[in-house]
Amino acid sequence: MGLRGYIMKRILYMFVLLMFVITLNFIIFAMMPGSPLERFASSMKLASQEQAEELLNRWGLNESLGSRYLKYVQNMLTWNFGRSFLGNRPVVQEISIRLSNTLLLMGSSTILSLVLGVILGVIAAHRRGGLFDSGSVLVSLTTYSLPTFWMGMIALMVFSTQLGWLPGSSAYPPVWDYGGWPAPLWEGSILGAQIVIPGPATIGGIAYHLFLPMMVLTLFQYGGYLLLTRATMLEALTEDYILTARAKGLKERTVLFKHALKNASLPLITSAAINFGFMLSGAIITETVFTWPGLGYWIWNSIIQLNYPAIQAVFYIIALCVIIANFIADLLYGVIDPRIKFG
Repeated sequence: MGLRGYIMKRILYMFVLLMFVITLNFIIFAMMPGSPLERFASSMKLASQEQAEELLNRWGLNESLGSRYLKYVQNMLTWNFGRSFLGNRPVVQEISIRLSNTLLLMGSSTILSLVLGVILGVIAAHRRGGLFDSGSVLVSLTTYSLPTFWMGMIALMVFSTQLGWLPGSSAYPPVWDYGGWPAPLWEGSILGAQIVIPGPATIGGIAYHLFLPMMVLTLFQYGGYLLLTRATMLEALTEDYILTARAKGLKERTVLFKHALKNASLPLITSAAINFGFMLSGAIITETVFTWPGLGYWIWNSIIQLNYPAIQAVFYIIALCVIIANFIADLLYGVIDPRIKFG
């Protein structure tokens, strides 16, 4: 079949899976008890039946289930997610406002936890049975098992409330909303795109607010990567090619990271792909604890306020990201391990 045929086959498979996700998403919200109209009737105190009928017509809730499904599929495929009940703005605009904050928090913590967990996992496997191995496994199991909301509240109590070292909320100094953001290092247009390079003051202010929630997420996530890396490395280090590499006189670091880790990395790729796929969902609990203005905090508020268009759009986007991330992981398998053939 070859790589091209494999990619075409996977794209067709991804489309079928995406249609299944869209259908399931529609069924979940169609079968949920209650309706958006009930919330608006209580909050806006609708005075007449005519107002209720107007809302039903505007949202298309008075149409047949089949007609609503076809419109829903069309809207999802064209990224027409409607308007948010909170703020009455397009859902795409609401997502774009918070996307950068979520990518900053989730991207930095995921990459840092992946690098930290893999390196420590390799060292732990190399020193199996030693003090470092036992200590790293104990610490990683502890941080991986603790609830993130508890870790977040402890971090806030120690570093923000008692010591006053770090801020406990927001993604940047609140004073910037009133006095303006610091001047950028460079601002201009390249090929029609507006490019802004933030200055040291902007980077420092954002990093100052980012550190505490990023630390909590990193401590929570790195343990899973460490344990997985250690397990796969322990199996790889018993293979004959490792003995051959050592017999050739290669440095132990080369044996561990170039030979053993490369062959033990396939489960790590799968785990990392899933985590990156769920990145846009944000860290709902952590963002809520730290009042971080990202997608996770917005999702939580949307669930509480029954913001149906926002929740439907987020579920769809998360599923789409996971599907794409798994497709990329499958392609990386063949790049890392030449024994895997596409066909």
